[in-house]
Amino acid sequence: MSRRVVVTGLGAVAPGGTNLKQYWDLLSSGRTATRPITAFDPSPYRSRIAAECDFDPVEAGLSPQEARRMDRATQFAVAAAREAIAGSGLDLPGTDGERLAVSLGCAVGCTTSMEREYVVLSDGGRSWLVDPEYAVPHLYDWFVPSSAAAEVAHTVGAQGPVALISDGCTSGLDAVGHGAELIREGSADVVVAGGTDAPISPITLACFDAIKATSPRNDDAAHASRPFDATRNGLVLGEGGAVLVLEELEHARRRGAHVYAEVAGFGSRSNAYHMTGLRPDGVEMAEAVRVALDEARIAPEGVDYVNAHGSSTKQNDRHETAAFKRSLGDHAYRVPVSSIKSMIGHSLGAIGALELVACALAMEYGVVPPTANLHVADPECDLDYVPLTAREQRVDTVLSVGSGFGGFQSAVVLARPDRRTA
Repeated sequence: MSRRVVVTGLGAVAPGGTNLKQYWDLLSSGRTATRPITAFDPSPYRSRIAAECDFDPVEAGLSPQEARRMDRATQFAVAAAREAIAGSGLDLPGTDGERLAVSLGCAVGCTTSMEREYVVLSDGGRSWLVDPEYAVPHLYDWFVPSSAAAEVAHTVGAQGPVALISDGCTSGLDAVGHGAELIREGSADVVVAGGTDAPISPITLACFDAIKATSPRNDDAAHASRPFDATRNGLVLGEGGAVLVLEELEHARRRGAHVYAEVAGFGSRSNAYHMTGLRPDGVEMAEAVRVALDEARIAPEGVDYVNAHGSSTKQNDRHETAAFKRSLGDHAYRVPVSSIKSMIGHSLGAIGALELVACALAMEYGVVPPTANLHVADPECDLDYVPLTAREQRVDTVLSVGSGFGGFQSAVVLARPDRRTA
């Protein structure tokens, strides 16, 4: 009999809410956290807006030494992990460290710190040859993205498998999928899993400008991210981190833990097609959804809510709509679908984990978060996208999907444990 995996703790550092309560308050109210960039002067760039986290590492409980050592993305992950562990009620000193694992997703690594140090070492880009004597000692950790996973492992005392999953915008979803598999196969009893990214930096902004993937709606930052809206013109970058405590079901029951949901299914596929392009028929995402539902032993009609990738680009939203119709059939027209990127932007490797936390809270509170800024219906996107206002309804099963550059497509199914038989 396969070991079952449940979620017993949640933590989040997000735009508009640097803890779990603030994050859910933002989502359930339909407010947006997208705004003009304040982290640096964005005036030279085409898109000058983002969803930033008002995050103070010391206020979040990190020591000044930890804050100096860790890149911003790592700080998000550690803060979210601490909140998730505290909320789970897990007794870390009483937990076997060899049965405790970490699976963290991240797309662009320690970009913020590396770019800052390069500017210093190269004298603002004027020197090709740099003097390493000017480098901070932590620069060499920042070159290795797995340093973020190592810091989380150190924080929680994990001596089991520790992994950094980096496959673009599906990294957060895939890290949770990998973490669940570690428990199912018997390699761990508890996994601290999630995603983190801090991509709001000049180099990342320039890269997205080059391919015109980001919205140039700089005069209306609060309403720039418009998934599934006919007037959408690109994504809005975000940042943040989210962590879920995954636990073997019987392990959780023995200690009387509160269970948010079961990680019932996971599927991942690639389109082997184009680095940034998507086929309009959505076949590869539909296949990832089929695999996840099959693993969960849940029929398409059993899905109560779909948390969409909903990046607010023309091709993604069309591709995703087609994928839902292909994988869910007629039920695609009846099930509520929404994109929280309309409120917190697209935080690349973190967003999948942030979305899963939102899904678990939607199940907990019986509220489907809305798609903000959806005013003008797109005839090609003709599903129920929960426009503008959250919707109260019982949610027993959630499908959350992600789509990433490189052709990555992933799907996770969360369900109430009593909805599935062993």
